[in-house]
Amino acid sequence: MSDQPPVLHVTGRVLVAPDDARDELWVVDGKVTYDRPRGEAAKDVRTIDGWTLPGLVDAHCHVGLGPHGAVPDDESEKQALADREAGTLLIRDAGSPADTRWVDDRDDLPKIIRAGRHIARTRRYIRGFAHEIEPADLVAYVAREARRGDGWVKLVGDWIDRGTGDLGACWPRDAVEAAIAEAHRLGARVTAHCFAEDSLRDLVEAGIDCVEHATGLTEDTIPLFAERGVAIVPTLVNIATFPHLADGGETKFPRWSAHMRRLHERRYDTVRAAYDAGIPVFVGTDAGGTLPHGLVAGEVAELVTAGIPPLQALSATTWGARAWLGRPGLEEGAPADLVVYEQDPREDVRVLAAPRRVVLDGRVVS
Repeated sequence: MSDQPPVLHVTGRVLVAPDDARDELWVVDGKVTYDRPRGEAAKDVRTIDGWTLPGLVDAHCHVGLGPHGAVPDDESEKQALADREAGTLLIRDAGSPADTRWVDDRDDLPKIIRAGRHIARTRRYIRGFAHEIEPADLVAYVAREARRGDGWVKLVGDWIDRGTGDLGACWPRDAVEAAIAEAHRLGARVTAHCFAEDSLRDLVEAGIDCVEHATGLTEDTIPLFAERGVAIVPTLVNIATFPHLADGGETKFPRWSAHMRRLHERRYDTVRAAYDAGIPVFVGTDAGGTLPHGLVAGEVAELVTAGIPPLQALSATTWGARAWLGRPGLEEGAPADLVVYEQDPREDVRVLAAPRRVVLDGRVVS
């Protein structure tokens, strides 16, 4: 799109921050302002009424990824549009083999913060998704993806080890220490896919910034995460698939299947214990691969089911998530990326499933 966005007058309750609700905001030239426009800008104003939040954040999403690897651009577009229709206007793409830079030229699609392509151990991840390498090459590949991404690098920290028939850590401690140090030197943060327990301590002590899924957190590692300020993105809508995965692997890998079921059974307790300990928790759906896009409302509801207070679950996909990723919310002069609802999402987060209006860069796109 290249036409000038309209002037919008957003009324009702504008939820600027957890403790800051205002009666209105204006959108002029695609930017948020709390000053009433004058002159020409005051003409032909469109009014939108409701409960307004900053555009939602999906901090673990894979645009451009399908069940067998990269998908064509037209399929990536459909994925991004599904996220947008759900109110997701900022995505941290936690690993994709597809080049989605073309999305940056589209002001009708969500903004993407990329982590480059997954980096996995040889034959220790889903075929077609990752660079599959050995530890001696880890630093070089982390440097490569740090330069390709938007400030993040994605490691596969554990996966099924066919030798043991169970989940197992993928990298020796010295390799991840050197790799994370290199990423930080290049100005990138590092996150890692981790289901199991035994991959976590080395990664956190090596300086990792975030862990995806984190189903293996225990009373031994939760204090370590909290002390180091390492965030987690639980992806509970993905963890819900563990029983199905376990059933599929029962014959060949019964030990792995039993382990996956245990992780699933304690998923809510794990997330609540992490939150209670002060670990930063953010919303991510793991859309792409096998999961459909547009699941952000379901993930927020899952965090509430786990015991996270509704306002904090909302922050995990709005104010807090944007601050963590270094992107603005609804402050003066910010890009007008916002979602409007008919009811107060603080009272019932299920309201997020039915956006009334979606505004991206000042344009009503849904």
